[in-house]
Amino acid sequence: MLVHLADWCYRQRRLVVVLWMAALAAAFALSSSFGGETKQDYLQPGSESQAAADTLQAEFPQQAGDTVQVVLHSEGGVSSPAVRTRAQAIFSDLAAVPEVVGVVSPFSDSGAGQISPDGKTAYALVALDKTADEYTPAQAKALVEPVLAAGDDNLRVEAGGPVAALSQTAPVGGEGIGLIAAALILLFTFGSAVAMGLPLLTAVFGLGMSLALAELLRRVVDVPDWATPTAAMVGIGVGIDYALLIVTRYRSSLAEGLDARHATLTAIATAGRAVVFAGLTVVVAMLGILLVGQPALAGFAFTASLFVLVTMTASLTLLPALLGFAGRNIERLHVPLVSKNQHAYDTTRWYRWSRFVQYRPWVASIGALAVLLTLAAPLLGMRLGFPDAQNDPESYTTHRAYDLIAEGFGPGFSAPLILTVQGSTGSELLAASDSVGSQLAEVSGVALVSPAVSNDAGDTAVLTVVPATSPQDEATENLVDTLRDSTIPAATSDTGLDVTVGGMVAANLDITRGVAERLPLFFGGVLLVSFVLLMMVFRSLVVPLKAVIMNLLASAAAFGVLTLAVSGGPLGDLVGIPQATPVPILLPIGIFAILFGLSMDYEVFLLSRIKEEYDRTGDNARAVADGLAKSARVITAGAAVMITVFVSFVLGQDVFGKMFGIGLAAAVLIDATVVRMLLLPATMQLLGDRNWWLPGWLDRLLPNLHIEGHEVGADQTAPEPLVPPAPLPAGTGPRP
Repeated sequence: MLVHLADWCYRQRRLVVVLWMAALAAAFALSSSFGGETKQDYLQPGSESQAAADTLQAEFPQQAGDTVQVVLHSEGGVSSPAVRTRAQAIFSDLAAVPEVVGVVSPFSDSGAGQISPDGKTAYALVALDKTADEYTPAQAKALVEPVLAAGDDNLRVEAGGPVAALSQTAPVGGEGIGLIAAALILLFTFGSAVAMGLPLLTAVFGLGMSLALAELLRRVVDVPDWATPTAAMVGIGVGIDYALLIVTRYRSSLAEGLDARHATLTAIATAGRAVVFAGLTVVVAMLGILLVGQPALAGFAFTASLFVLVTMTASLTLLPALLGFAGRNIERLHVPLVSKNQHAYDTTRWYRWSRFVQYRPWVASIGALAVLLTLAAPLLGMRLGFPDAQNDPESYTTHRAYDLIAEGFGPGFSAPLILTVQGSTGSELLAASDSVGSQLAEVSGVALVSPAVSNDAGDTAVLTVVPATSPQDEATENLVDTLRDSTIPAATSDTGLDVTVGGMVAANLDITRGVAERLPLFFGGVLLVSFVLLMMVFRSLVVPLKAVIMNLLASAAAFGVLTLAVSGGPLGDLVGIPQATPVPILLPIGIFAILFGLSMDYEVFLLSRIKEEYDRTGDNARAVADGLAKSARVITAGAAVMITVFVSFVLGQDVFGKMFGIGLAAAVLIDATVVRMLLLPATMQLLGDRNWWLPGWLDRLLPNLHIEGHEVGADQTAPEPLVPPAPLPAGTGPRP
């Protein structure tokens, strides 16, 4: 079917390009009219923080929304008449905003503790009607930016809290630099500007269509604001990767004497089949994220799957049409100092490398395993958690607000714990809540407990507990455990009170632990499905088992590198993470899913070529060496492209992007070099024909999935009657 589709796209290339352009225009028109907004819900289902949020929403809606901390700082003192007048005007303007349900001014009786001891810093608490996940970035900007603009030379005004963070525009990273570097890699890989342009053009078309469809996806799925740009980088990488593989096989077939049409069909029949399987494996890994049960990650999983499917479709339909336009002119616009000729594989450095691995398999396998285990060792010291505002870029108002609050009051004041109290009514509830609060104030690690406030019905009270340490500090997490496990049960014993601990810190802790509990299900599900798919394709038990083990080793090594980068050492200084920072558990989930999918790309590309050689010769040793020699160049070039794309995340200022980029770049580098170029061929050499062992009964049960394909020679019957193509535009060379 793929060959029939490719042949039609090749012959109807003008129509295919027009259809893609029309589809792209239609998708953008639909997205502009019917596109949805981003939305992120990070509360862990079934957690105590979720229960606290639900209680506030149902019983105390004035306290259910997020709070913006409006931080004031004046070297002359915030209580001076001029500053106070200016501040009161700011608070009055905020109180008139429809989304604001209340403002606690530091100059009011209830906000008397919101002025620092030195009198230079104060903060107001602005209660909103919704949580941050219900705001769009545009709405958050409209709320926060007028507040920031109210400052002047005598009065600094900053804003803290989740909504303030949402309002910030991420500093421009190095995505453009990454794409330019990817283009240069392709240019020197192919030696031709035309050949370089085809993968980039295919990826750009796929990216544009994916971006438009992602807007429509938000109509039916809650998608966090970071999901689309992250999925876009993955889509660019795999789009270039897939097109690179097909173009490489196309050029190889041209060098062997096939005409342009049959070279295109051969590329799709061989490399195109591998692209389909690899792309579907990436989607399986992405959708495996759904097993984690985290709402925000589900939106990312669907978005990333969409990008991969669209870019895969572009590689299988648009690229054959572009190859029809290029024909043998694909070698035009030659790059100086790069050879024009396609060298025989047995004269390349990869051929020499494959023989080195073949003759020294024990050295190669033991050395590769030692490297992987060494890189993975730091993983044992990884601390999972959520970075707080001190890790935001210094250009963010949230970072500046955190610094002012930490200096003036203490680091815990930037994210207090919110406790809901039920089980009594009226004045008895307030008295009982204050009694609990007084006991909590005696706990080590608690800086302040505010007086209890109750709702209008008098059946729900709220206590605010301020930790003495920062939100990302491990001591703050320990404090949450202490309150939940011992202090609160002791304080409420025999009182009939029901107390739940919520707030940002508690919610982050619940997310980390809730997701961690489901990690075995996630890892097991993805690995099992991939194992079965590889077993059906390569008719072997050993090949998929090795793939699973090696992917786990590569993932562990990548996480080890990430751990080093966030531990405050030299690597962290190099990439701009100078202090010890916890790693959000959502990052390893996303990195593993993406890495597993991408590593399956390289696994399939390499093994399909090895299997092709093995089926042709029946000689495992020769098949492993020749398969490696023939596919190593495209795998390393594709990996280099992916690495440059992911490193562009590191060039930005956002700490989450830096961690994501480091993890993925390290993962691809390790997988494409240590695993695919060393460990995999070495172990296959050692195992010999046992690589392809499959019990007969299992062979009969498993359906056959063929991805190796075959060459479509010029003397073969065409899959469909040949239709003479229309004349090519002037300057595109002779009609193939």
